[in-house]
Amino acid sequence: MKKIINSRTYDTTKATEVGSWDNGLGPRDFRNCAETLYRKRTGEFFLYGEGGPMSKYRRAVDQNSWRGGEDIKPLTVEEARRWAEENLSADEYEAEFGEVAEDDSRTVLSITMATSLAERLRREAAKAEMTLSAYIESKLR
Repeated sequence: MKKIINSRTYDTTKATEVGSWDNGLGPRDFRNCAETLYRKRTGEFFLYGEGGPMSKYRRAVDQNSWRGGEDIKPLTVEEARRWAEENLSADEYEAEFGEVAEDDSRTVLSITMATSLAERLRREAAKAEMTLSAYIESKLR
């Protein structure tokens, strides 16, 4: 899906999927709902959601008549973090946002870099069996 919001383009085919969630109901259940968190190459996050006629993604057809629908919602980094905490596994969360520290000894950085370099970093981190954050820290030390 592609949508322009506040003069910014959000496209699920060009963004990187961070993780997804669904309520486990099949496509025939009117309450089915699924959401996917994406990160644009600029570092911006957005949520793509879809669902049946009894989900929060429903669309009105006529008065008292609904159909399933889909939508894109831009998220701040903090909103994306909260969504990820609630809906992703700890490993998926840490792969995107870094390891969680119980104290304030860590900080979050949002950077942009060439896509090819970012993919190379991710591959190297996976090969080393490390999170992306841990891998970058190990190279900087």
